[in-house]
Amino acid sequence: MDIALAVIGLLEFAGLVTLGILLIVARRNLAGARKELRRRRRDELGEARPSRRRPPGVAPLAVKTVMHTVRSADSLIRHGVVGSVRSSVEDLAGWARVERPDLDSVTPDGRVVLVFSDIEGSTARNESMGDRDWVEVLERHNELIKRRVAEHRGYVVKNQGDGFMIAFATPEQAVRCSVSVQRALLENPERYDNVRVRIGAHTGSSVRRGDDLFGRNVAMAARIADLAGGGQILVSHELRESMDDCDGITFDAPFEVELKGLRGTQTVYPVVITG
Repeated sequence: MDIALAVIGLLEFAGLVTLGILLIVARRNLAGARKELRRRRRDELGEARPSRRRPPGVAPLAVKTVMHTVRSADSLIRHGVVGSVRSSVEDLAGWARVERPDLDSVTPDGRVVLVFSDIEGSTARNESMGDRDWVEVLERHNELIKRRVAEHRGYVVKNQGDGFMIAFATPEQAVRCSVSVQRALLENPERYDNVRVRIGAHTGSSVRRGDDLFGRNVAMAARIADLAGGGQILVSHELRESMDDCDGITFDAPFEVELKGLRGTQTVYPVVITG
């Protein structure tokens, strides 16, 4: 009997030790996740911070654990625990800050053009059409986007539902691709059930792996896309200034806007879409 009690006592002690270790690890992971989220919020607001490199020798398992915690925290924030429901464009921007894909293939000169697109009123359309019919429309829409991006030598960074985040090497490629998408939707409305796509584009620093991969330029492109109406293409002042001599591409009069999370006002230009 004494031996049995001793064994039970040892097992309980071992369980308490294990629980204590798990709690310590969880606290450290949570602290790291909070630090990462604060850093990404600063990046979104365009605040400068010194670049730091990860010290060598970090165990791969520990890195994966921390990244998993960051993704979970980011998902909770984006899906209602802390904030309100966000658009697919904002979801894509949030994903980019965590995943950090390598886009060197479309940044030959150290800059990249970022394009965001999604379907206007997609949730209401899904509700009215039903899941089966909506999925069929969505598949045709997504196939169109991917085909036109490939034709204009772009790179689909991420596709989530009806939203796309796309990268191009040049502003001309980005704008011509965007125009071709809008024209296709206008020329064949029945095939795409009259969906209206809103598109926003901005050009900025090269998108690479590391602390400065995303941040202000991604936020700028995403906010411009959120500002666009269905069937419209809006581009930033920086992108417009880099497209002085592109045959067949014209712009309407610019206007000033305030974009959430960005200081001051920004100038945006609507792209003229002709048949």
